[in-house]
Amino acid sequence: MFIYLRVLRESFNFAVNALINNKLRTFLSLLGVTIGIFSIIGVLAAVDSLEKEIKGSISSLDNSTIYLARISFGPSEIPRWKREQFPDVTFEEYQYINRTMPELKAASFLLNVSPETLKHGDQTVSNVSIVPVTSDYYNIEELQVVNGRFYNEQESIGGSPVMVIGDEIAKSLFGEIDPIGKKVRLYGRKFSVIGVLKKEGSSLFGESKDTSVIVPVNLIRRIFGDNNKSTFPMIIIKPDPEGDVPEFVANLTQKLRTYRGIKPGEVDSFFVNQLQGFTDFIDNMTSTMSKIGGFIGMFSLLVGGFGIANIMFVSVKERTNLIGIQKALGAKRKFILLQFLFEAVILAVFGGLIGLVLVWLVSIGASSFTGDFEFILSASNMFWGMFWASLIGLVAGIFPAWMAARLDPVEAIRTGM
Repeated sequence: MFIYLRVLRESFNFAVNALINNKLRTFLSLLGVTIGIFSIIGVLAAVDSLEKEIKGSISSLDNSTIYLARISFGPSEIPRWKREQFPDVTFEEYQYINRTMPELKAASFLLNVSPETLKHGDQTVSNVSIVPVTSDYYNIEELQVVNGRFYNEQESIGGSPVMVIGDEIAKSLFGEIDPIGKKVRLYGRKFSVIGVLKKEGSSLFGESKDTSVIVPVNLIRRIFGDNNKSTFPMIIIKPDPEGDVPEFVANLTQKLRTYRGIKPGEVDSFFVNQLQGFTDFIDNMTSTMSKIGGFIGMFSLLVGGFGIANIMFVSVKERTNLIGIQKALGAKRKFILLQFLFEAVILAVFGGLIGLVLVWLVSIGASSFTGDFEFILSASNMFWGMFWASLIGLVAGIFPAWMAARLDPVEAIRTGM
């Protein structure tokens, strides 16, 4: 046992000395592996970070959430010219669904309108996202009001001039002053601030509610009218979590077809968009990106492996005389084999470590530069990066080490001379 440990130690020392004595060659070999590991881990870290950011942006919504609208959130087999003729969903349809679908947990009618300017005294905030919705939107989005309250059903139905504002809007208009009860001018009218939302941070998917204002949709309907083409209505539906979602969707589709008088065999003049489909699309997209990035990174790492193999062949040729002397003095084949294998693996592992450090430094810099977007360097990605680096080094060093171990001592000494 001690003999084997001694062989391993001496082989390791020989390998380290060989690498130190050939600094330029060692550096060039390290560079190839470093670039490969940097490519693989960098791509995987970027994909993981992107996936976390997107899923974090939609985490407040349940995967079963349904968006009923005249457009599809994904690819559709219906021709574009036909989709453009579909009518918008209406407030009456929202009321009908709310009344006839007992399986739903909550439903909300929403209008998409252009950004507006808010004024309070001398303070003005431009490009504010206006979100006109019914009161159940609070339950669907699972909003958190840190100051004041959200408007109730009576205020929603009556279209009361009240608003719930985002954190950034509150700071921009009122600073350190309590905004509850203050008047804000919007659409030429005065609205009372009744609530402030919890700070959310930037969002990769959709706009952050920090820069949004939520108002009763019926008030905006009175201002714009129901036939205004500048608004785009949607019905957001959250089914009962304990129910059968596919059955719910089928029932919802049939009820709306009946309400619109769509005949059997005719296509639906609306789209039932499920958030689950979007999250599945995100999962597939990030998985594909990971595979493509890993494939490209593996090519970079493979090039680094060829570099290590090339260097090891040169190293064997340069040290042929030394190998012959070692074997003449009684060194066994496994000692020579381990000596060169250690050299190849050490090159690969050190190159991998340098690549990991570079990815870590870049991730810190990128996270600082982008603010709220955080780059993730997971332990699993680091492990697999080092695993592939070590494997490439081992594979790249096997054949040169085998050649060195099989050299005839007399021929090796003569060739070296």
